[in-house]
Amino acid sequence: MPNISNRAQHMPASPVRKLVPYALKAKQQGIKVYHLNIGQPDIETPETALNALKNIDLKVLEYALSEGNIEYRKALTEYYHTLGFADLTPDNFIVTNGGSEALNFAISTLCDDGDEVIIPEPYYANYNGFTSTFNVHVVAVPSTIDTGFALPPIEEFEKKITDKTRAIVICNPGNPTGYLYTREELQKLAEIALKYDIVVISDEVYREYVYDGKQQISMLDFPELKENCIIIDSESKRYSMCGVRIGCMVTRSKKIHDAAMLFAQARLSPVLLGQIAATAAHQNDGAYIRSVREEYTHRRNILVDLLNAIPGVICPKPRGAFYCVAELPVDDTEKFAQWLLEKYSLNKETIMVAPAGGFYSDPELGKKQVRIAYVLKEADLRRSAEILKQALKTYREEFSL
Repeated sequence: MPNISNRAQHMPASPVRKLVPYALKAKQQGIKVYHLNIGQPDIETPETALNALKNIDLKVLEYALSEGNIEYRKALTEYYHTLGFADLTPDNFIVTNGGSEALNFAISTLCDDGDEVIIPEPYYANYNGFTSTFNVHVVAVPSTIDTGFALPPIEEFEKKITDKTRAIVICNPGNPTGYLYTREELQKLAEIALKYDIVVISDEVYREYVYDGKQQISMLDFPELKENCIIIDSESKRYSMCGVRIGCMVTRSKKIHDAAMLFAQARLSPVLLGQIAATAAHQNDGAYIRSVREEYTHRRNILVDLLNAIPGVICPKPRGAFYCVAELPVDDTEKFAQWLLEKYSLNKETIMVAPAGGFYSDPELGKKQVRIAYVLKEADLRRSAEILKQALKTYREEFSL
């Protein structure tokens, strides 16, 4: 038998995808599964992007530039200018195969074996995977559901900083909680980064989808962080085009940019067809974004209200992204989520949720929580909430909770 690396053996499983075999088996048995577990919107991709792919007139699908083709980087530059960052040029962008590769570039550029990054938790589960790949350690700063997952006191971050600390990683608005950082919170993070000469890696892939009249504040709003800031961005959720695998890493630091370019060159190039679709999506996209934001606001209001109406369920109302974390009256949401797929159905229908343990450094902290993505249409969300309500009642009776 071949040897399997320690790296592979210690790679954490995705809490979003590891229950997929159970969902597939349920479907094979004729059960309809409502997927609340994954951020795959049912919103239609912009027609401009689809038409750009349909009308490609190329004789050769050649390599793209390692940093991304100039047409797309110009589109990104213009987009960031509309956000108020007029100093950015195409040279501030490295196009990547999704936001995931941008995060990999950022971590591999900043960190060596044994280095540390500080992350408020719960956090996007794949941060564990990205850091594990490079033998980088996550140092978590816990937030709690009773505060709506507000940023922990800034002193808690400072306590965690050591000579191994290379970055603070945030997701704004947040996955899995939907938390939206305030300017005051971000200002304090900026001050810490400068004080200890570390980098803030700000994952801003959900920036368009904030609610209740709020606005997302980017770490780019702090020009003093010119040498100490990396932005992670992606087209996947902005334009409901997860399959094109196009994102980018943005930085004002030439030192960081040039170092990251070595990794970009080593992987050859980002997806050509994805860049063509993404370039087209940025054309006249204001109406699209506004429409989708209204739809997500509607879905959020319906789902969160329905969840909080279920006895024993606690669900803070998120201000951004399209996720919420709910605490359920169960003993273990890993067990409950698998039971939903293996043992339970309501009129041949069930739901799939993401147990929240995988979004924490210590899974025990999320043992009674789930992440739910409100990416389904209203009727499906209402039906899912009804299934959850009845399933909780049955589960608690079955296991004498």
